[in-house]
Amino acid sequence: MICVIATVDVAAGRREELLAMFREVAPKVRAEPGCIEYVAMVDVRSGLNAQGPVRDNAVTIIEKWESVAALQTHLKTLHMADYFRKTDDLQLSLSLQVLEPV
Repeated sequence: MICVIATVDVAAGRREELLAMFREVAPKVRAEPGCIEYVAMVDVRSGLNAQGPVRDNAVTIIEKWESVAALQTHLKTLHMADYFRKTDDLQLSLSLQVLEPV
């Protein structure tokens, strides 16, 4: 199993727009072979000292896949190509961390 943490910096004031598009594509992604988990999350104020500043224009997507091959296949699907096309003007940046359990 691998875990992907995708961080999207969203254009100011457009986070809900991106989340609406995520909600549309998420069921298709969750139905893909090898998908274990696929969920969007936003920062929450916790009061914990170690937490950095809350990012009002960020979305973190937590993904779990059976393998890197399943992730690579996911990125080539038509529904993800459509999602990336539709959200291109909403995303200022995208970063990925791909992790494995130890």
